[in-house]
Amino acid sequence: MTSQSIETLLDATRLAALETTAGGRILAKVSGPDAKGTAYRSALVEIDGDRLLPLTRGSASVGAVAAAEDGTTCFTAQRVDEDGEEGEDAQLWALPVRGEARELASRPGGFGGLAVAGRHLVVELEVHSQAADEAEHRVLSAERKDAKVTAALHAGFPTRYWDHDLGPTRPVLAIAALPDDLAAAERTAAPAADLTGAAAGSAAAAAGAEDEAAPTQVLHFRHLAMPAGRLESWTVDREGTRALVAMVDSRDDLVGVPDLYLLDLVGDQPPRLLREATAELEFGPGEFSPDGTRALIGRYRSWTETASLTASAELLDLATGESRPVWPELDHWIDPVWLDDTTLVATSDEQGRGAVWSGGVDEPAPRRLAGGPEQELAFSSASVANGAIIAVASGIAVAPHPVRIDPATGAVQTLPNPADPVDLPGTLTEVAATAEDGTDLRAWLRLPEGEGPHPLVVFAHGGPWGSWNAWTYRWNPGPFVAAGYAVLLPDPAISTGYGQAMIDRGQHQLGGAPYTDIMALTDVTVARADIDSERTAFAGGSYGGYMANWVAGHTGDRFRCIVTHASLWDTESMGHTTDNAGWERSMRGQNARYNPKDFVAEIVAPMLVIHGDKDYRVPIAQGHALWYDLHEFSATPRDAEGRTQHRYLYFPDEGHWITGRGNAQVWYETFLGFLDTHVRGRAWERPAVLG
Repeated sequence: MTSQSIETLLDATRLAALETTAGGRILAKVSGPDAKGTAYRSALVEIDGDRLLPLTRGSASVGAVAAAEDGTTCFTAQRVDEDGEEGEDAQLWALPVRGEARELASRPGGFGGLAVAGRHLVVELEVHSQAADEAEHRVLSAERKDAKVTAALHAGFPTRYWDHDLGPTRPVLAIAALPDDLAAAERTAAPAADLTGAAAGSAAAAAGAEDEAAPTQVLHFRHLAMPAGRLESWTVDREGTRALVAMVDSRDDLVGVPDLYLLDLVGDQPPRLLREATAELEFGPGEFSPDGTRALIGRYRSWTETASLTASAELLDLATGESRPVWPELDHWIDPVWLDDTTLVATSDEQGRGAVWSGGVDEPAPRRLAGGPEQELAFSSASVANGAIIAVASGIAVAPHPVRIDPATGAVQTLPNPADPVDLPGTLTEVAATAEDGTDLRAWLRLPEGEGPHPLVVFAHGGPWGSWNAWTYRWNPGPFVAAGYAVLLPDPAISTGYGQAMIDRGQHQLGGAPYTDIMALTDVTVARADIDSERTAFAGGSYGGYMANWVAGHTGDRFRCIVTHASLWDTESMGHTTDNAGWERSMRGQNARYNPKDFVAEIVAPMLVIHGDKDYRVPIAQGHALWYDLHEFSATPRDAEGRTQHRYLYFPDEGHWITGRGNAQVWYETFLGFLDTHVRGRAWERPAVLG
């Protein structure tokens, strides 16, 4: 049952993203195992009324997507070489309403995000740092490759991000005019674009050898003059004339902070600084209004030694540069979009679920349009298509699927789903408790079939800003429930969806209120008749891994074992090695009190340490240090042969998340095997593929 449930989860086709147009087109990017079943590939499907129209097929995987109102679909896809492996760079393609996909461009470094605006295509490109245009980029990139130089010389922070190195290129925005002959008549059920190795490799064949002339390009990109710093995020207006960009820069005593600029895409106006980041405030780009006179921007009060992170939205007048808060009386973090020129919609976490909000730009607070505490779904990726709200809905036990929400009534309609619904065993209920300071607490509890009592594993969520309110393929309770474990999913202090006060309760005591909240919810859960209070385990990843390490040093043998993934072990050294510029400054006051490393001598429960070498958010040194310290300093009893009971599951080619198909299965199997060994006393047979 367990292996089958893991494979059911990992082999399911997933809804990866939605792309819509204001006129009503809805495109879904779906991801599923390739023909070998060892990796994932993405494809495009259009949701057309009650029909699902595949737009791409074959072995190449789709990357960035941008849909045009005329039916044209622009996307990137990496060619597949003769050996069946994806090539280094992605090509840019356009699929018309009828006919074959047409290659628009190919370049060293490929393409990043895309946006179709008016008759323009705006693209994020990685460009050689000394190149002024695409021709120079091609020549200089070839020189570097031929010289076999991999070094990068940095002048700013960060130098790497999540799971990839930054540099020596710099990201820029570029713009090109779309040809008029890409679109045809009304879409029919024509064959999808064939992205097999032969078709997707046509550009490379046309290009010839690397040292020959560049292939003919349908699109000619003009690089935009970028402000100082490194491009972090961007949005474009509907006409393709202006862009909002966040540029990460380091200056004076500020390290890696984003400044917000307005770029002129079609004229010769220099970048205009709209908001300069400070030690306390940062800003990010949001949607332009339909009439182009205003824009939504994100406003973030930085987490510091004395202040908590806050997130809100502002309405920016592009003519005057003045802004004002959006819905100042709504006590939730939101990311709004425009319904029309006077109305906004937004999604948020709420009480372990999600909500959809709607209200006028001048109103102090919106109305809840859908979602809320009386249901079990969360909503994300909201956009507006033909006057309707399109979003992704999911829940703890419901896989992501597309929905349409009526902006007048709030009625939620499930759209045709290009992904697989995943039916995993178990039932879902809630647990409530009271915190030490009187705050009401809650958690989801996923239970196996039968009366029990069931062994329990407690999952601490990451973030630390987050909530157990939506589906996940990485920490899904399904395989554990199928194996007979109850899974507790607590939302302690710092969880989102409960108002700013819930964030404030734990922001400056990472091992304080969040820890005691989780333990209060655990105490209530193990008191249930269907839970075996003597057979419990604890687990978490990222900040949840920090919490797992903290729990290990503060609960003795209360838990039979503890699993810690991508975890913070030494919060002080973490601040100097992570790609997150804000961590070190924020934690200076907490390191002396809330550093898990200082309590290693109190660790009794066996621990499974999991870490990926390409994790730059919580660097691999954290996992290595934890592994050594467990051997040298923990109080965990040795086994009958005098050897450690701790284990270290190491992934040399994974980052913060374990995303490879085979690695993900080994992650679940090893996790469950460690639980079975220590919680149930069962012998675990190590998978042969693990070595």
